[in-house]
Amino acid sequence: MSRSLLIEVGTEELPPKALRSLMEALVAGIQSGLAGVQLEHGAVQGFATPRRLAVRVAGLVERQPDIRIEKLGPAVSAAFTTDGTPTSAAQGFARSCGLTDAAELLHVETDKGLRLCFRETRPGAATRELIPELVQAALGALPIPRRMRWGASRVEFVRPVHWIVLLFGDAPIPADILGVRAGNTTRGHRVHAPGELVLASPDGYETQLRDAYVVADFSTRRDLIVAGVTALATRAGGTAVLDPGLLDEVTALNEWPVPLLGRFEAHFLAVPREALVSSMQEHQKYFPVIAADGALLPVFITVANIESAQPELVVAGNERVIRPRFSDAAFFYQTDLKTTLAARRERLRTIVYQDRLGTLYDKTERLEQLCAFLAPQVGADSRHAIRSAELAKSDLVSAMVQEFGELQGTMGRYYARHDGEATEVAEALFEHYLPRHASDVLPATPVGIVLALADRLDTLTGIFGAGLEPTGSRDPFGLRRASIAILRIFIECELDLDLKPLLIAAARGHQQLGEPEVLANRVLVYVMGRLRAFSEEQGISTEAFLAVSDLGIARPLDLWRRMVAVEAFAKLPEAASLVATDKRIANLQQQQTLDGGSVDPALFEAEAEHALWERLGAVDLRLQYLVSRGDYSAALDVLRQLRDPVDRFFRDVMVMADDAALRRNRLQLLAALRARFIAIADLSQLAARTGAQ
Repeated sequence: MSRSLLIEVGTEELPPKALRSLMEALVAGIQSGLAGVQLEHGAVQGFATPRRLAVRVAGLVERQPDIRIEKLGPAVSAAFTTDGTPTSAAQGFARSCGLTDAAELLHVETDKGLRLCFRETRPGAATRELIPELVQAALGALPIPRRMRWGASRVEFVRPVHWIVLLFGDAPIPADILGVRAGNTTRGHRVHAPGELVLASPDGYETQLRDAYVVADFSTRRDLIVAGVTALATRAGGTAVLDPGLLDEVTALNEWPVPLLGRFEAHFLAVPREALVSSMQEHQKYFPVIAADGALLPVFITVANIESAQPELVVAGNERVIRPRFSDAAFFYQTDLKTTLAARRERLRTIVYQDRLGTLYDKTERLEQLCAFLAPQVGADSRHAIRSAELAKSDLVSAMVQEFGELQGTMGRYYARHDGEATEVAEALFEHYLPRHASDVLPATPVGIVLALADRLDTLTGIFGAGLEPTGSRDPFGLRRASIAILRIFIECELDLDLKPLLIAAARGHQQLGEPEVLANRVLVYVMGRLRAFSEEQGISTEAFLAVSDLGIARPLDLWRRMVAVEAFAKLPEAASLVATDKRIANLQQQQTLDGGSVDPALFEAEAEHALWERLGAVDLRLQYLVSRGDYSAALDVLRQLRDPVDRFFRDVMVMADDAALRRNRLQLLAALRARFIAIADLSQLAARTGAQ
């Protein structure tokens, strides 16, 4: 027999940005708990609204399976004396099994002879008895950064708890969870259906709540919002900007979503679009609407958590709220235009960037030097790069950015254009903050690339020099994100540069913090360490990363190309043989020391030695050419041609010959072979991946 189980925790309004993750974590916790007590079940579904987290488990068995216990004890020969009296060993084993008489134990034949044995079948516990503790554990494991207490209770949770539902089939499970007695009573919408609601069964949960103006399923509610917002935007002659993060947040704020269209005065469109969008999305949780040409329309869409009899009053209220926000943005913008970015830069002298790293003005001076060094290597105009470095942080002291912090760089671009700065400079002021997150776009212009790299290189070397590098999960200066950004720029913008000289140049701006090369080496290890996580996210195996990571190369693009080539090579049929060869040679080199010297063909005895040496010579120039061009896929394809002569060599030749000269020459030949491998990657690291022995 099986039934559905419903678990619901009713609370005060939950944090909207965390609601979805809390729901997913609760589902995972319940699934893990059920597996831990061996309770079979069907589908598990999570629900989340502003006032509740819930999980429904379909087809949950009513009790655990019976548990068969078998314990082996001492040998029968040691368990009894000659007259059949149990020894202390037998008596002790019996007591450990909960028996008072050793005679109750079985005698079973094993591969170690006849032994005492205890067998018992324990009936599984009833599901109803197991659920309360399982739910407590799942709730206790939720990823809640800061728990709160309420009233006189010592119970802690993300928000005060008002009701708990534990409903198994049509019967509630009595238990105390988070200081509340569980039952089968929930609540509907706070306004439309504020009273208690008795749930008849877990399977009718969604229907009963919908009748009480609550759409319990997060995804269903999100889809309703998308459909409603899209329809209103179309009616207004545009397309809604449906930011995924905002959609999730609005979904988490509403139990009964009702999209409504509002308007604002067209004269506000003279304000930079990003400021208006930021105000709508970040501050008011509105959806902007754009025309076919991408221009912002003077309308917005809000989602109310109420079905008002007079929706026009709700709309009017929202319009009254947004108007002063836009008026402030317009005032800030017009005020900022009265002062150039160049003049605004002087104010940076009063803003401390970090105690040991000086002011923001000091940072811009370091960026000037670094951009002058980087620009020729990236192919950027040095004059524009240096100018962009001078102005890089000037918009931080503008009224607009101080009010809308997320517009840093964006407003810098607007103000640079207004000031008559070169287009390259204006774009760089915006692009140097890119990428802002893992999936963000990269800077697209050479000057933007230079400034983006310079800013992060200066930050990394400065913070490391100040002794504030990340520890554990703490990364207050965003150095992990900065490192990944640098790697992405190198790889995706195809900058084939050595990272170490760039770090040394950046570290020279912090000479008061230590010797530049030492500091650069510390940062280099850290940044290249982030390459492993980045490559794994891109589908590169750990083995492929390890095959290139110890080659002493500090060129991220070169390492990336090697990893991609090695990852593809590992999937080829010939890979296992060549990887096994490389591993075998590496093992031999660890056991034998070669002090210089070269291969002497005159010492070859076997035809297989001549064949391998000739084949190496035949592919050598082609291999060197391909490696020099960074075409590692083609280079590995050339190495595949060595498979047959290599296999033949190991089949026909005794490497560790008794004759020292022969042995040394054969080892030199293998060292020459491995040198060709290692010029691309340490293929021996692929042994586990390819199954090579």
